[in-house]
This record gives sequence, structure tokens and C-alpha cells, in this order.
Amino acid sequence: MPMRMVAVPAAKPLAAATLAALLLAGCSMAPAYRPQATATPAAFKESQPLPPAGWASATPQDAAARGPWWSAFNDPVLDDLEARAERASPTLSAALARYDAARAAVRDASAELLPQVSGSAQIRRERLSGLRPNAVNGASEYTQRVVGATASYELDLWGRIRNEVSATRAEAQASQADLASVRLSLQADLADAYVRLRGLDAERELLERTVVAFTRARDLTVTRHDGGIANGLDVNRAKTVLSSARAQLSDVANQRAALEHQIAALIGELPSGFSLPVAVKAFAPPTMPTAAPSELLQRRPDVAEAERRAFAANRRIGVARAAWFPSLSLNAQGGYNSIRGDVLQSPASFWTLGPATLLQTIFDGGRRAAQVKISRADYEAAASDYRASILTAFREAEDGLAATRLLAQASVDQRDAAEAASRTEQLALTRYRDGASDYLDVVTAQTAALEAERAVLQVQTRRMQATIALVRAFGGDYRNDIAVAQAAQN
Repeated sequence: MPMRMVAVPAAKPLAAATLAALLLAGCSMAPAYRPQATATPAAFKESQPLPPAGWASATPQDAAARGPWWSAFNDPVLDDLEARAERASPTLSAALARYDAARAAVRDASAELLPQVSGSAQIRRERLSGLRPNAVNGASEYTQRVVGATASYELDLWGRIRNEVSATRAEAQASQADLASVRLSLQADLADAYVRLRGLDAERELLERTVVAFTRARDLTVTRHDGGIANGLDVNRAKTVLSSARAQLSDVANQRAALEHQIAALIGELPSGFSLPVAVKAFAPPTMPTAAPSELLQRRPDVAEAERRAFAANRRIGVARAAWFPSLSLNAQGGYNSIRGDVLQSPASFWTLGPATLLQTIFDGGRRAAQVKISRADYEAAASDYRASILTAFREAEDGLAATRLLAQASVDQRDAAEAASRTEQLALTRYRDGASDYLDVVTAQTAALEAERAVLQVQTRRMQATIALVRAFGGDYRNDIAVAQAAQN
């Protein structure tokens, strides 16, 4: 029985309309991108309560201004070091170069959205054999001149090119955030090393005064021993605490030298040509404001970088899926071809439209399927890294808030302990001079007093370090941003 053909008049217009829509707009094979929602607490655990907050998707403000937060320490030397690091740090230069490369990659990928045009020109001299078939006038010679151009354009029907451009643009934004992160880390590392160095300067000054005091105490003990009042055991005890103080002074000098070398490397200078004069400076840790977690953590450049890399991985799924569909390329060429002297004439012109090439991979041994799986796995890894960066940001913020609060109380307690130890030392020396006790009580009191005074200085240094860590945890100098926001609300 012959097969009967049924005509469907509406099919052709519908197919034509669909094809036209695809040609004009194309479609995207990338899945919808939805940043992972993060449970944002109403307030930090280690801070004061704030108004309730719900679930929010982190929106990193990597373009937010981050001012010179270290200026709050009011130290011109630190200001100068930070400026020198900005100019000469090789770490910062490397991050800047990576950012430049990422921006160039965006331009490279975007070029595929436009037609590719190439021009050519050639000239050749040719002699045809007189014995060739159908030769009329025997051998002949001529010069051929050709000037032309070729254009090709791939229609982005499935969004392969657009998704690749979107991915490279997101990677450039991630590189920009990485640059901000490297800059912030450099600033914080430099400030941390500097306050530790100044803390050691204060310890050095304390130990130098202690060595002088212990030397006088030893001389007193020797005098009493020579007068028959003290025994040799007291003299040896006095020498022991003096030598111990001198050893601690040498250890502080060694630590200071290492920090000086670290600072030199951070600002891009050789340690052999860099030095910082000893200076005892009483730092007062600046009070850092608190705000809602959703406001502060969005400023972290590492969170911004992780989010942009997750977005780029999402777009690359679309690139991999587009390989399952055919690609359509349009081609055209034209120019002038002449064997006469004047080639740029209308009779010598030629042009060709086409071919329109439809290319579809039929068998690739499972490569396309593997590429889709790889892209999906890369996205899952990037999304997990993004969430990990948010958790790290919350942890570091809580650590910084806890450290600044608890170390402030520790500083008060340690100061009280140092004052009590100093009174005990003076009482022990008085009793020893009066013959009411032996030198063991003096040695014990001196050792405790020195340890307590050093602990006071070390807690002060740790408070400065905690302030710097807090600034790092909140993504830089957010004080001005909060002030501007509050002023706008008022």
C-alpha cells in the first residue's frame, strides 16, 4: 500500500521563525546560577546584639573603597612602610600582572563574538607551456595580481561563545578580588610585623633597665659577701638572674632582627640595606566599630573571588554542553584579480558568499560527555570553595572580635599583676638589706616581676595584632563606609 504524504502548512513558517529567533538571540546551555544562600546570624557571637537578620546570599562588594586603615595607629614610620610596600612589593606586582592577564583574556574571548576578517595580496609571474593542450599561440607569459579579503563568522546558536566570555569576565573579576586580597594581606602582614617589632623594642628597653638593676643587686650581694654578711650562694643566685636577663636581651635582639628582615622583604627591599632604628612607642589599639555580619563579610575580597570563580565554573558548564550541538559558520570573500597592470578596477572584482558550514561531531569516544562531567564537578568544587570562604570569614571575624575583647581585659589584669610583682620585689630587697631574709626571696621576686612586666608588653602587642587581624577579617578599612551609611540613614 503506498504511503500517503500529509502536508502541514504551518510547519515551515514555525520552523523558519524558530530558526530566525535562534540566529538573532541564540540560547544558553548554562544552568541558572543561584549563589548559595548563607545563614547570616543576627549578630556576631563575640559582639553586641544587632537587629535580627535572616538568610541572605553573600554579595561581595569587591569594588568598595578600602582606605588606609593603618593610619589609625598614628605612626608615620608605619605609614611610610605601607607606601613603600605599595610601590615595590613583588607579591603585589605579581597579583597585578595576573589581573592584567585576566583582563586581556576577556578581550581575547570577546573577539569570537565578532566576524574574523583577513586580507591578502599576492603577485606572481607565470609562463604557460606552448605544448599544453589547446594551446593557440604557443607559450605565453603573464603576471597575475590578486588583492582580496576573507570574512568568517560563527553564529553563537547555543551560547558557547557568550558563556565563555561570561566565564572569562568573571575570572577577571575574581583576579581583581585576588589583587585586593593580596594587597590587604600585604598591608596586614606588614603592620603585624611592625607592631611586633615595636613590642620587642619595648621589651628590649625593659630588659636593659632590668640588667642595670640586676647588676646593682649583684654588686650589693658581692659587697655583703665581702663583708661577711652574705654567703657565696647569694652571690651565685644574683649572678644567675643577671645572666638570665642578659640572655633574654640577646634573644629579643635576635627576634627583632628577624622581623626587620621580614619587613624588608615585604616592602621589596634587601635586608642588608634596610634597618629600622629602635624606638619605644606606646600603641593604643584603636576601637573598631561593629556592624551586621551581612554588611562586613560582604567586603571580604576572598569571598568575592570565590563567588566569581563559582560563577565562571557555572558558565563553563554551558560551554561544555554546547559541544553536543552543531556549529554554524558563515563565510564570504571578495577582491580583485587581474593579469593587467591596473588591478583595482570593477571588471577585475570578484566575490563569493558562502559556504555556510554546519558542523556536527558524530563520534568522539565520549569526550563531550566527559567534558560536561568535568565542568559540573568543577562547579561543585568552586561552589564548595565559595561556601568555605564564607565560613572562614565568619570564623575569622569571631576570632578577631573575641581577641580584641578578651585581650583588653587581660591587659588590665596583667597590669595589676605586674604592679603587685613590683611591690613584692621591692619588699624582698628591703628585707634582704635588713637581714630579714636570704637572697632566694629576692631572686624569686625579681624573676616574677620581670616576667610580669614582659607579659604586660606582650599583651599590648597581642592587642595590636588582634586589631590588625580584625581589620583583615572584615576586609579592610570599613570605618568610613559605616559612617557614610549611618549618615545616609539619618
